[in-house]
Amino acid sequence: MQRLDKIICSQSMKSRRETDGLIRRGRVTVNGEICRRPATHIDPDVDEIAIDGTPLPFSRYVYFMLNKPAGILCVSRDPKAKTVVDLLSPDDRRRDIFPAGRLDRDTHGLVLLTNDGELAHRILSPKHHIPKRYLVRLDGPIGQAEIKAIETGPVLADGTKCLPAHLTVLQDGGEPLVEITIFEGKFHQIKRMFGTVDRGVTWLKRVSMGGLTLDDTLQECEYRSLGKQEISLLFKGC
Repeated sequence: MQRLDKIICSQSMKSRRETDGLIRRGRVTVNGEICRRPATHIDPDVDEIAIDGTPLPFSRYVYFMLNKPAGILCVSRDPKAKTVVDLLSPDDRRRDIFPAGRLDRDTHGLVLLTNDGELAHRILSPKHHIPKRYLVRLDGPIGQAEIKAIETGPVLADGTKCLPAHLTVLQDGGEPLVEITIFEGKFHQIKRMFGTVDRGVTWLKRVSMGGLTLDDTLQECEYRSLGKQEISLLFKGC
């Protein structure tokens, strides 16, 4: 059993104050009956809530796969800039949604949006070493010496030792395209790793987390819900 006002807040972007106002003005019904007490305890899995006659669907946790474009902040909210949560439709936006694993502002690709804190902790916990795969465009050629340095785990400028990574050259040349898989998530890690071999990153896209791969039918800024089987792919092989 949960408080009525808390349930409504959890399923929308409404504040507690806004929610209390709706309830006290008689705009909220529970099982067809007007309820004016925000502290009323109900079972959200059984009782039906409606606001102004429109049913409020209840889901304890939500999971969205988003194809993030460059220029969008990978945070829940920001007063001055657009965030990944702002890309959700009003019906899907909730106050407790956050990105489970961030991307830099100029990085593209897979972002998982959820309100499941336990799942996010498992994803981000260093002990799980969930592989994250990226496509990277570099500003200079890369040879066996640079590949070996990256794959053995370079030491960053601040002395941080990175875990070994997997690196594959997809397109050779003066501005090669490479695929890299890392098993941790340090600040600006990929850019800093290539910086140790004097290579700059000009384009970066995350394409998978664990066994979950970015849906190639999603255009940038688009997203879709994930099912239980897809969520389980995050921990495949871990």
